[in-house]
Amino acid sequence: MADSLFLPLAAKSSNAHSSLFFRNCPSPSRLLPPKSSSLLLHGGEKKISVLGLSLYSRVSLPHRAAPIRALDSDVPHPLHKGMITALLGNLSLLSYFAKKRETEAVVVQTLGVISTFVVISQLAIGEAMPLPQYVATSVVVAAGLILNFLNHYGMLNSTIWQFWEDFITVGGLSVLPQIMWSTFVPYIPNSILPGSIAFVVAVASVTLSHSGKLSEKGPKFIGAISGWTATLLFMWMPVSQMWTNFLNPDNIKGLSAISMLLAMLGNGLLIPRALFIRDLMWFTGSLWATLFYGYGNIVCMYLLKTISLEFFLAATVGLIAWIGMALWRDAAVYRYNSPLRSLKELVFGS
Repeated sequence: MADSLFLPLAAKSSNAHSSLFFRNCPSPSRLLPPKSSSLLLHGGEKKISVLGLSLYSRVSLPHRAAPIRALDSDVPHPLHKGMITALLGNLSLLSYFAKKRETEAVVVQTLGVISTFVVISQLAIGEAMPLPQYVATSVVVAAGLILNFLNHYGMLNSTIWQFWEDFITVGGLSVLPQIMWSTFVPYIPNSILPGSIAFVVAVASVTLSHSGKLSEKGPKFIGAISGWTATLLFMWMPVSQMWTNFLNPDNIKGLSAISMLLAMLGNGLLIPRALFIRDLMWFTGSLWATLFYGYGNIVCMYLLKTISLEFFLAATVGLIAWIGMALWRDAAVYRYNSPLRSLKELVFGS
């Protein structure tokens, strides 16, 4: 009976290299019979081959001696990749608002860069992020903060700033389609083709912009790409979250209702300013994040009975009231009869 207990493990372990049995046993070969031995099964003598298992046990001993990080056991994709995407989005928007001299928005994006970098540093300390990637990320973050600070106060050479804008344009445009594609893996093939194609297009666009071969509006369009790609990166975050909630409804139980409420409030506070200065990109990103990231997850939490009806109604009434007040006050400041005129100017211009 004791010998028969080894059969399921022997049959499984030749292919399952992550078997808990072989990771934790100090010497699996000691638990196995010799290669020429036979095992007694149900009263009859049958010989089984344990050669493959014995070879595997001996060859993989050095591998089993290595520590197994807890983060590697149940996380299908490295955590730092999502954080780097958020970091790139913050840096791109930081550059966009620094160029427009929007001090309040610059402060918000700077805090976003710093807080995200703190999380990445924790992942690096926990060995969940390779050291070379962490060093490269640290250099980009430091350079981005310094360059944006200098440019915000008019202390930076225009050539250096142009190089930085080209860098974040290529980076953002390359990452965006790859992130969109990877959201739906494994329902679609895992591929780096979307990001590769976008990288080639981005490099070609930046090159043509500097060569003067584009139309008069071409350079302005290329210059706006980094801001729009950053906005789309953040707009995609709630889409990815809702897709995850759809596939794994229990995942919504891990979300904090207060965090989602703060996300809704934080992005909602930016809507009036974006509307007032007629910044379509800023308005679109703020409104999208308010509705689909903050409020959208609150709706999901209510449907799955993880928050109360009172909490849901308070969030709903507060959101409608805030957006309505923003439209009404903007129309009053510009002396318009209808808030719709403000939205028309925002989309189509004055």
